[in-house]
Amino acid sequence: MTRIPSAPDTSPVEADVVLIGGGIMSATLGSMLSVLAPELRIILLERADELATESSGPWNNAGTGHTGFCELNYMPDASDGAKAAAVARQFHLSRQWWSYLADNALLRPDAFIHPAAHMDVVFGRRDVDYLRKRYETLSAEPMFTGMRFTDDPATIERWAPLIMRGRVPNEPIAATLHPDGTDIDFGALTAALTRIVADRGGQVRLGHHVRALRQDADGSWLVTGRNSHGDFAIRTPKVFVGAGGQALWILQRARLPEVRGYAVLPVGAAFLRSDNQTLVAQHATKVYGQAPVGAPPMSVPHLDKRVIGGRSYLMFGPYATFSTKLLTHGRWTDVFTTVRWHNLHVIAAALLHNLDLVRYLVGQVIAGPRQRLRQLRRYYPGSESDDWKLFPAGQRAQLIKPDPRHIGVLQQGTELVVSADRSIAGLLGASPGASTAVPIMLDALARCFPEQWESSWGHTMTDAMPGTGDTVWDTATVINSARSTARSLRLDDARPSS
Repeated sequence: MTRIPSAPDTSPVEADVVLIGGGIMSATLGSMLSVLAPELRIILLERADELATESSGPWNNAGTGHTGFCELNYMPDASDGAKAAAVARQFHLSRQWWSYLADNALLRPDAFIHPAAHMDVVFGRRDVDYLRKRYETLSAEPMFTGMRFTDDPATIERWAPLIMRGRVPNEPIAATLHPDGTDIDFGALTAALTRIVADRGGQVRLGHHVRALRQDADGSWLVTGRNSHGDFAIRTPKVFVGAGGQALWILQRARLPEVRGYAVLPVGAAFLRSDNQTLVAQHATKVYGQAPVGAPPMSVPHLDKRVIGGRSYLMFGPYATFSTKLLTHGRWTDVFTTVRWHNLHVIAAALLHNLDLVRYLVGQVIAGPRQRLRQLRRYYPGSESDDWKLFPAGQRAQLIKPDPRHIGVLQQGTELVVSADRSIAGLLGASPGASTAVPIMLDALARCFPEQWESSWGHTMTDAMPGTGDTVWDTATVINSARSTARSLRLDDARPSS
């Protein structure tokens, strides 16, 4: 694995593919390219001195394998399970890819993925009725086979004891549970996928800050920037920008017309964390609830089991923070560097259409320790402040897009942007990006390498991940595929009891 060159580059280095950003997206695409075409000269550039220091870092996200099992924000209409089912299929594709790599001794599953049942808990008659209807809707979806519903407090206490401990009796409460959820260390996964790139001849250059991209007459790109020894330059026909909050700025620097009018809204987060092992031993699930009015998708409250570096923790949050930085280790001027005359009106319109979000962010920023503890006690009534410490998590860049009707809209989720000539692509937006990295990067392969995809790569990927083909996702198919990936990822023997 190449860290930093010992001397400044005097002429452009030649590469077949340049990946900008050392997070889960670039690592996933790099692992796919390394398996499909190990002869490719791949160079991954990361501005930090370590991989996965931003959104992919283990403490900069909730580690949830987003399946739709517990994310209520995917179903504002309890009778419409289309988005939840689509996200479940996307995450299953991710599991299939990791399973394929594990079967070929390219990944060690126990280093990054662990079983953690996924739960919802709601309070009050209206939300209890909503959750029951949601359960009835999803019970008809093959991907949700095994989900359970209860409005019995004793059953909820059996599933997640801390939720009921100290709770006032007679309050309407209900829960759903799916035992096949997971907790994922996306930082460890990023490092493991990147090792596949390095082991197959690719270069991973840390401490390399990309400053400019220029497309020459022949269609190739000159990627330039600085490292600790001076300037560097790389020439390549293909570029992928997976740089998180900096992705839009880089694509703007490349003068990509596809992002004209695009903008970003930076949203940060903080979590309460406990390493009190007496508490940790009593909670083996990821418990999600209803988001406050106006909250962005990544602000759905949840009380999580986490496994990081072989040690278990509890985490509650997130609490929204605000900064004009686009990266945790960025600059206060970051967001202003993405402002252009052609996106100012788009930003203004999007904010006007999302005043609830603005009010929510202001309320979160001024919230104090007592308010944070009160929110925690909604999910764990018996919590004591001494058991929890507040720590900052990552920055996210919510995507703002031009819209013919509303001028500008705040888009939830992620978007893959590909140039007309297919030579450069980038990923914009936020959650649930990490969990859906595999299907997003499959899309990138098909769109950026259409000839290779049609002739061979698509067939190879379908063999590795049957879900990429025209598989009929009936209940039997889903169960068999889930069992297969569970065996490969060593989840079946370690599944928590429910």
